[in-house]
Amino acid sequence: MIDALFFGVGLLAVAIGIWRAMRARRTGAGSGLAISLIALGLAFCFLANSAQEIESRLYPSLGRLLSNLATMVAAYGISVTVAEIGGVAHRRRRTRLIVLLVALVVLAGSFFATRGLPTGVGLFDELYRSNPTLIAYVVVYTLYLGYAVAEIAVVSVGAVRTGTGAFRVGLGLVFVGCLVAFVYLTGKIVDLIRDVAAEHPVAAVCRGAFSSLDCALAVGFPAIAVLLLVIGLTVPAFPAAVRALRDSRARTELRPLRTHLAERYPDVVRLDDVRGSGRERLLTMMSEISDGLLLAGVGPQLTPAAAAQALRDGEGPTAGEADEAPAETAFAADVTRLRAIAREFRAEPTAGAASPAR
Repeated sequence: MIDALFFGVGLLAVAIGIWRAMRARRTGAGSGLAISLIALGLAFCFLANSAQEIESRLYPSLGRLLSNLATMVAAYGISVTVAEIGGVAHRRRRTRLIVLLVALVVLAGSFFATRGLPTGVGLFDELYRSNPTLIAYVVVYTLYLGYAVAEIAVVSVGAVRTGTGAFRVGLGLVFVGCLVAFVYLTGKIVDLIRDVAAEHPVAAVCRGAFSSLDCALAVGFPAIAVLLLVIGLTVPAFPAAVRALRDSRARTELRPLRTHLAERYPDVVRLDDVRGSGRERLLTMMSEISDGLLLAGVGPQLTPAAAAQALRDGEGPTAGEADEAPAETAFAADVTRLRAIAREFRAEPTAGAASPAR
C-alpha cells in the first residue's frame, strides 16, 4: 500500500515534469518547474520500501540519502518557480542557491560520516542517541525544507491575493500544500526529540499511510503535500493548454483558405518559424489570409458567405453584398471572421476558382 502511494505520486510528478520539460523546450520558459517535478517524483520513488531494499545493496540506507537530496533540490526549484510566478525571482536569488548547496554538502557529509547505517529501509530511530551526525543530518534536512516551504508559502499568499482565475486557484493549492508540509516537518522534529530522549527508541513500522498518527505524519502528510504542490503548479497551465487547443483547431480550419490565397498571391506568405508558439503561427496565418483577402478585394464589410463566394468566383465584391460585421474584440473578431470564411470556402470545394494571379 505504501509503495503504491509513493510510486503513484512519484511517477505522476515525473510524468508531469517531463511534459513540462518538453513544453519548456518549445517555449523557453518553465524549466525550473520541470526540474522540481522530476526531482519530487524521484524523491518518492527512491523512498519507496522496495526501492530502498535495492539501493541499500550499493550502500546502507542510500535510498534515504538520495530521496532527501532530491527533495531538497525539488524544494529549491519550487521556490524559484513560485518566485518567478510571483514576480520576485530577482530577490535573494544567490542566497537561495548558496543555502541549497551548503545544505546538500552538510547533509551528504553527515550521512557518510555515520557508521553502522542500517540496510534495507533507512530507519534511523534507534541510532540518534549514539550518532550525533544523524542528528545533524535530520536537523539540516528539516531546517532547509522549512526555509524553502516558508518562502514558497509567503510568495503564494501574495500571488493569491493579487491573482485571478486558475492562477489564484493553483497558488492557493500550493499554499495549502505548504501548510501540510509544515505539519510533516513539525512531526519530524518531534520524532527526533522523542527518539533522542528515549532510552530504547523503537523504529515505527507502518502498515499503511494513515494507520496511525505517526505514520500519517511520516508518510501520508508528505505525500499529500507533494500532490497538492504538483496539482497547484499545474492548474495555472490549464488555460494556456485550452487556448493552445483552440488555436490548433483554428489553424486547421484556416489552412485551406490560406493555401488558396497563397497560391493566388504568393507574396503574402511569410517565412515560417517552426520554433514559434501555436499562437504565433496562428497570428502569422491570419496575417497572410488578411493580406490575401485585401488583394482579392474582399474587405471586412462582407459577410462570410459573400466573402467566400467572391473568392470562389475570383472577383471583387459588389456593392449589394456589403453588410455590417458584428462588433467583437479585435483578435476574437478576426479569428471568428476568418474561420467563418474558411468554413464557407470549404463548403463548395469543387466550385470553379480563378487562376492564380500572375
